[in-house]
Amino acid sequence: MHTFVLVVHVLLAVSMIALILVQQGKGADAGASFGGGGAATVFGASGSGNFLTRLTGVLTALFFVTSLTLAVFAKQQTTDAYSLTTDHQVPATAPATNSANTTKSAN
Repeated sequence: MHTFVLVVHVLLAVSMIALILVQQGKGADAGASFGGGGAATVFGASGSGNFLTRLTGVLTALFFVTSLTLAVFAKQQTTDAYSLTTDHQVPATAPATNSANTTKSAN
């Protein structure tokens, strides 16, 4: 489970980086050179800004959840490593008896 969450976490981080780099900044006209005007027909009348912003928010929320999950896993591992209790219990033995006392009383 730990490995799965870690892989999802890395994939979310890479996809967030790519998605943020693709987005056009506010007031920047550089997006027109990459087809910013044509993107309005693909993503609707509001353009790609609203869609990409919401997608970035969703990826960020998922990244936050995986970060917290990995922190909980790390806490459990360190707690188990430094714990004074063990999983296996030593069976309690009966107190030792003096065999010399039992033989003397029998005589």
